[in-house]
Parts: sequence; C-alpha cells; structure tokens
Amino acid sequence: MYEFVTGPLLWISFLIFFSGTLYRIRRLYSLTEKREVTVTPPGAAAPPAAAVSAEERKLNLVVSFQNSLLGKHPVMAIVSTIFHICLFAAPLLSQAHNLLIYESWGISFISIPDKLCDVLTIIFLACAVFFLVRRLTVPKVIAVSSPYDFLVLFITAAPFLSGFCAYHQWLDYKTVLTAHVITGEIMLVAIPFTKLGHMVFFFFVRILIGGEYSFGSGRRAWKT
Repeated sequence: MYEFVTGPLLWISFLIFFSGTLYRIRRLYSLTEKREVTVTPPGAAAPPAAAVSAEERKLNLVVSFQNSLLGKHPVMAIVSTIFHICLFAAPLLSQAHNLLIYESWGISFISIPDKLCDVLTIIFLACAVFFLVRRLTVPKVIAVSSPYDFLVLFITAAPFLSGFCAYHQWLDYKTVLTAHVITGEIMLVAIPFTKLGHMVFFFFVRILIGGEYSFGSGRRAWKT
C-alpha cells in the first residue's frame, strides 16, 4: 500500500494538481481582459493631480487601516498570517521531505531542524483549532459556514496532524505514515478546485489584475 501511494498515486496527484492549476489560470484569463492604458499625447499637459495635505494622507491611512482585516479583527489577522506562514514553511523546509526530494530527483533545498518544524506544526494545528472553534461559536461565522468549510479545514489540517503523529511514531508507524502521504495527496488534488486555491492564485491575481488591493499596476481587469 505504501509503495502505491508514494509511487503511482503520488504522480497522479501531481498531474491533477498541475493540470488543474493550468486550467484555473486559463479560466482566469478567459474571465479577464487587457486593460486600456490612457496615454497622454506628446506635448499635452498631464491632468493636474489633486493636492493632498499631510493631514489628509494621514487620515486616509487611518481609514484604510480601520477597514482592513487587521483593523477590524486583529486577532483573526494575526492568527491567519501565522497559519499561512506555517502552512508553507513546515512542509517546504522539512528535512524529511527535502531528503525524499533529494533521493528522488537529486534536488536539494534549504531545510530547518526537525524540532523547529515540530514547533511550526504545533502552531499550525493550534491555529486550525482556533478556526474550528470560531466557526462553531461566532454567530456571524456560523451563519456563513457549511459542511464544505469544515471539510476544507480538515483537508488542510490532516496532513500536518498525521505527519506529526508519524514523526513521533504514535500508533502504527507505517499506517500513520501512509495516512500522511494520502492526506497530503488529497490536499494537493484539492488545491486547484477548492478554496485552497487561494494559496496559488492569491499573488497571481494581486499582480495580474488591477484593483484596490493589487501589488502593482495590474495589466488586466475583470470583464464587465
């Protein structure tokens, strides 16, 4: 069983992940169009920019902060940031994962000590419990929650929980390790087709599409 999930099933998972991601990117392009750029003719005067005082700029910054997630829900913003940092750092910098990658493809990445990876995993699982309790206790969140949201949270947390148990050799090691690989593959397959896709498309959308929260000018816009 372990040989199958680490062999053919793993390659199938990667194939679905990459093909699904490419499909989503193509879909994104089909829903957007190139933005029209206004060019000032040579010799023409550029429209005057409205003068903004230092007090107005300060007020705009305060209002923007108050309307942001950090301004409205600071605890949620901090926990969410820590959650996402651990989500990427723990698996990508794990010595065990990087050793397997090196043995398979001869590629070596930066790794962190196992103890630090263990701490990141515990912090990640604590954040996941926070999100679960929040969905079960906060009325506004309960109103917009569905079984789908709990399933996505479980898919995200399961590889970390099973990996933590495998590292500490709790229960039957081979069984838990197999469960760790399978849950990781389920998460990989789910990324292009569920809410987990924001892990891949967040920066892509912020760079590609112009808007209030873009990281750059953005060369495309949503079709109207």
